[in-house]
Amino acid sequence: MADQNNDNRGNYFEKREGTSDARYHVVPGDDKKWAVKEEGKDDPVYTSDDKNEAVDEAKKRAEEAGSKAIIHDDEGTIEEQIEYDQ
Repeated sequence: MADQNNDNRGNYFEKREGTSDARYHVVPGDDKKWAVKEEGKDDPVYTSDDKNEAVDEAKKRAEEAGSKAIIHDDEGTIEEQIEYDQ
């Protein structure tokens, strides 16, 4: 059953990829960096050593897309969501 949920979640993100519904997540990355990831894409669209810079970039991209920036803490838990209307 968990596999089915993962498949559904993956399909959910794939459907939003490249659309105005794609949201931007700030997540912990490799080597103590912060990454901005667009839903549906594997590779980050932006990385930074500074979380605040990553948050600013996610907010900028989400605002331009009329989407949402979702900020995670260093353990991956969502700590803030900022929605921008188109």
